[in-house]
Amino acid sequence: MQSRRIPFRCLHSTRPALLQSRPPKSRDRGPRSDEDTQTDFSALDVLRNTAAPATSIDACTGDGFALNNQMRISGCGIILIGGEAFRWRPWLREDRVEGTIAKGGTGDDAMAGRLLNAKKQWEVPEDAWGVLELVYPKPDLLIIGTGPHVTPIAPSVRSYLNNLGIRLEIQDTRNAAAQFNLLATERGVGQVAAALIPIGWTEGRQA
Repeated sequence: MQSRRIPFRCLHSTRPALLQSRPPKSRDRGPRSDEDTQTDFSALDVLRNTAAPATSIDACTGDGFALNNQMRISGCGIILIGGEAFRWRPWLREDRVEGTIAKGGTGDDAMAGRLLNAKKQWEVPEDAWGVLELVYPKPDLLIIGTGPHVTPIAPSVRSYLNNLGIRLEIQDTRNAAAQFNLLATERGVGQVAAALIPIGWTEGRQA
């Protein structure tokens, strides 16, 4: 029977401190270069001379929005499409009570109602998207701002909008407004639309 030779394992005894690189003795990087080959980072901003759309969002308030054209919208959401701004209240339902609040009415300007279904998914009725059915050509992308927090949308809403030939991007309203400003400036208001709920929206709030 042949004996098997067990190989020896090499162990390094060098201390870790000796393997670390030493700090430089001087931080002097030499004289300033005057060569014209240096990168001008301001020249990389291809949108610096492009005017922002009139319907870009300047500020998101608790109950509305301030637009670049000095328009202030309050008490409702907003749909931005084709360079136009539309007041949007998708929380209103067909079975709502009409009349004054004192007589039991909800009031059309009240930010009261529900946007979540039983599964806690963001869901609005199809008639809330009426302007998207009428406009032509339709935008390629719709950015939905679901309020102060990002909320997954119901499959029925996604399917309905996809059947119109519109892609979706879901974010909280602040980030959705910022993305709309960027993409609308870059690609134009005909290609990008937005549907935004105010950041002060509270689910189930009573009028």
